[in-house]
Amino acid sequence: MTGRGRVGARGERSAAARGSGGRQRRAKALAFYTEKLGFTKKTDVPAGGARWLTVVSPADPDGVELLLEPDGHPAAGPFKTALVADGIPFTQFAVEDVYAEVERLKGLGVEFTQEATDLGPVVTAAFDDTCGNLIQIAAMK
Repeated sequence: MTGRGRVGARGERSAAARGSGGRQRRAKALAFYTEKLGFTKKTDVPAGGARWLTVVSPADPDGVELLLEPDGHPAAGPFKTALVADGIPFTQFAVEDVYAEVERLKGLGVEFTQEATDLGPVVTAAFDDTCGNLIQIAAMK
C-alpha cells in the first residue's frame, strides 16, 4: 500500500509491535502487517532460534523499522493478555482519516475492538492485529 494516510504508508516515527513466536505465527504477523496494513518487509535474518523480522513504511523505506518481535519470553504472554483484557493498545499509528482507514481495513477483514471515536481533538479506533495485540490508529483534527 502506498497511498498517503493509510497505516504503513506514512513514515511512522514510533512503533514496536510484537508478533508471535513460532514460524507460522511470524508468517501470520508478517502477512498482517504487509498485506493488511501496507508495510514492506525490510529485514528478515535468523537470530538464534528466532528471526530478526522488521517492516517499514513504503513511503520511507530507510525510516523507522517496526520489529515483529517473537513473544517467547515468559513475561510476554501475561503482558499482552493483560493489555488486551484492559483494552489498552500496544502501539498507535497516525493516519490522515481514521473513518476512511477503518472502512478500508474492515474491507480487508480486520476486526475492530473500538470503532472510530471522536474524542474532541483526536479521532481514534483500535483493532486486533491477529497476533495478540491491540493497535490504535489516530488522527488529530
